[in-house]
Amino acid sequence: MKNRWNKWLEIPELNIYLLIILALSLILMLYDRQVGVIALAMTLLLVLYNWHSSRRRNMRWSEYIEGLSKDMNWAAKKAVLSVPLPMLTMEMDGTVIWYNKHMGQLFKGLRLMGENISFYVPELDVKKLTVDEQTHVCRVVWKDRHYDVMYYVTQRGDREDSDKTVLMLYWIDVTDYALLQQNYAAKQPVVGLVYVDNYEEVMASAEEANRPAIAAEVDKVITEWIASLNSAWCKYERDKYMLVFEHSQLEELERKRFDILDSIREIAISNRLAPTLSIGIGIDGESYAEEMAMARNAIDLALGRGGDQAVIRDREKFYFYGGKNRTVEKTSKVKSRVIAHALRGLMEPASKILIMSHELADFDSIGAAIGIWRGAANVGKKAHIVLDRGNPSIGTLLEEIKQHEEYADMLISSEQALDMVSADALVIVVDIQRASYTECPELLESGTKIVVIDHHRRPPDSIENPTLAYLEPYASSTCEMVTEILQYISDKIRVEPLEAKALLAGIMVDTKNFAFKTGVRTFEAASLLRRMGADPTAVRQLFQDDFNTFTARAKAVTQAKIEFPGIAISVCPDELDGSNIIAAQAADTLINIKGIHTSFVLMPVNDAVYISGRSMGDVNVQLILEKLGGGGHLTMAGAQLTSVDINEAKEMLVNAIKEYLKEDSAKK
Repeated sequence: MKNRWNKWLEIPELNIYLLIILALSLILMLYDRQVGVIALAMTLLLVLYNWHSSRRRNMRWSEYIEGLSKDMNWAAKKAVLSVPLPMLTMEMDGTVIWYNKHMGQLFKGLRLMGENISFYVPELDVKKLTVDEQTHVCRVVWKDRHYDVMYYVTQRGDREDSDKTVLMLYWIDVTDYALLQQNYAAKQPVVGLVYVDNYEEVMASAEEANRPAIAAEVDKVITEWIASLNSAWCKYERDKYMLVFEHSQLEELERKRFDILDSIREIAISNRLAPTLSIGIGIDGESYAEEMAMARNAIDLALGRGGDQAVIRDREKFYFYGGKNRTVEKTSKVKSRVIAHALRGLMEPASKILIMSHELADFDSIGAAIGIWRGAANVGKKAHIVLDRGNPSIGTLLEEIKQHEEYADMLISSEQALDMVSADALVIVVDIQRASYTECPELLESGTKIVVIDHHRRPPDSIENPTLAYLEPYASSTCEMVTEILQYISDKIRVEPLEAKALLAGIMVDTKNFAFKTGVRTFEAASLLRRMGADPTAVRQLFQDDFNTFTARAKAVTQAKIEFPGIAISVCPDELDGSNIIAAQAADTLINIKGIHTSFVLMPVNDAVYISGRSMGDVNVQLILEKLGGGGHLTMAGAQLTSVDINEAKEMLVNAIKEYLKEDSAKK
């Protein structure tokens, strides 16, 4: 009650007492005027005394508070100046305006006042710092010591409402902690798998008497290299090794760019083929089991990219080393037979079989799709090829297909495929491994079983967890792989002449008429197709160009520039229908010119830019275009860039080539 009255009256308690006394004095006057006047006079004296004493008390309190504030400011300044840490104050542009003696000792012999701190410590560039009202920390290294620099914004001057702000920085030496972190990271375990890619082929290429010596030499080179890593390891098959070592050793391997890949190829004891290695390493896993899974994923990717390389997998991405040599052809067809039988086992129970390739299907992709369609027919299953818009270069072949009643419902659109797909359907992807580049990516998300058949090197973002994958980078083309599958998928081989022609066309296009990436199995596949009715003359007629295509290709060739020694880059001059095939043909033509061993041709198509790369083998165009999201082989690759114009695409290509050449020179 008292507090409520105080709040209402807004006067101190003593004044309430005086008011009561005043009221009593007035009441007393009613009974005795003389006594009442005396009481009233005394009350007035009390009021005057109270006012005077309160005023003096307030003045003394103000003086006390002001003195205390001065003492606190002095104490705060004294504390700041006495902090046993390097400190400095700088303008918002980085110019140093004050520092203490500890900072002076840290930068002894250097002029700090008036200089920009980023001149000495680039990490403290104000443009790179997060500047707001919060306190932030930045890790820097100065004279082999590690510091956590704490910085915040404060007002300049005595007034708190000053709009002039500065940055205050405290340097805390955390060298011991940083070294402990580094030592902990260096001691982290790393799991690796090492496979000899072509063990059987190397042994088969050597004289029988020398095979034990070759096997012993291969094992010696690998085990000596593993021992140099101070690792725990085991050999669990004649050509496979597993090892666990510290992360610090991995940094040394990366610095040397896995020179074991070169050492193993130098083994020559009457073997005509040089042995090669694939290495898969898993790092930064939460457990040994997770790192082993990463290592297996990395080794699968290394093998899928043709071997002779090392792949490191962490929780976010892949890192590649090597892989710059030609893949070695495998002469055994055992895998083709196994894949054919497995594919048949998936086809027979499937309610629907849908076959698709990449966007803008070319001869290799459409030929392989037709071959798989025939394989399904040979096992009594009906299949469909998903094709929205093919490359104009295959227009003649598609017209021939439409003239045959047997192929009336062979080709369907993506919309039709999505209506037909079901949980027990089978989707077969040919000549592509990236889901986003397929004709209908939505089919891969329908929960169906997926089969992937491709001859390109495996990219990091390949289709995940296919039911069956047949990836052979050594093969000349997907059509070659499908031709071998057709031999084993059923007891009776039935291939129509038009289908054989389509398969042979795919082989001829990808091998440049059997000039590139051609092996014994390539000729065997072509021979089989010839016996099935494929006419080479009719195939060549599919490749004939019209006059506009020929002149556009000639312009692309004449406008080429030698951007690097032996490397030519050109841009297709016109957005003609089918310019992507023009670019591929122009790239093929350029490497036939003396002095040019590698070529790249760019062409705009709708809202994208296509790049075709070709090489005589001196430069791995697949590794270059892989940096731009593309893929392919050592001598032939491509990429598709979106949301960029032709000039930006060319600049990105030039930077990718520079990066590749820098990596290649570092290895040498």
